[in-house]
Amino acid sequence: MSSILDQIKIRNQYLVSVLSIGSVASLCLFTRDYLDYKIVGYILLVVVSVLSMFLAILPLLLSAILSALILNFFFIQPYYTFHISDAEDSLLLVLFFIIALVNAVLTNKIRRAEKILQVKEVRVNTMKLYNALLDSLSHELRTPISTIMGAIDTIQSKSVSISEENKENLYSEIEKASLRLNHQVENLLNMSRLESGVVQ
Repeated sequence: MSSILDQIKIRNQYLVSVLSIGSVASLCLFTRDYLDYKIVGYILLVVVSVLSMFLAILPLLLSAILSALILNFFFIQPYYTFHISDAEDSLLLVLFFIIALVNAVLTNKIRRAEKILQVKEVRVNTMKLYNALLDSLSHELRTPISTIMGAIDTIQSKSVSISEENKENLYSEIEKASLRLNHQVENLLNMSRLESGVVQ
């Protein structure tokens, strides 16, 4: 199911890529008599740069190739052909394509690096929180265990005589500590469930 959703998302990116370049090129085409083709090249380059912040690498490559072809076909004379008579225009088109391609690839790599860094930061923060909770729980576990062991040692001690009232108090302390210990064990179990992904 997730792979199907990913494919749909990629298809949408291809659509966005084609529509963005096509829309900007169409607007520039209406003003072709007033705009120099070099300015159109800069505009298309800006569009590719903006798209590189949102799209995956393959739709980006499509936008770079498409913008170079459109620039050649519609804006560099002779119009409506891929033939270029001027060597300077040929060099400009090649440079435009290389810049658009490099810009798209580099921006995509930067985005991927940022995502990896964010994932690492989340993991580090999660581990810090996990360790803090574990330290807190281990302290909370030691306290009731010490209480229970101390109370049992006192009750079982033959060298110390304890009144029935004190024994009842110690039994009460053991009960309270046992309930507290049970609560902390449940917390630990919940933590293990969170870690395994059973509980979100």
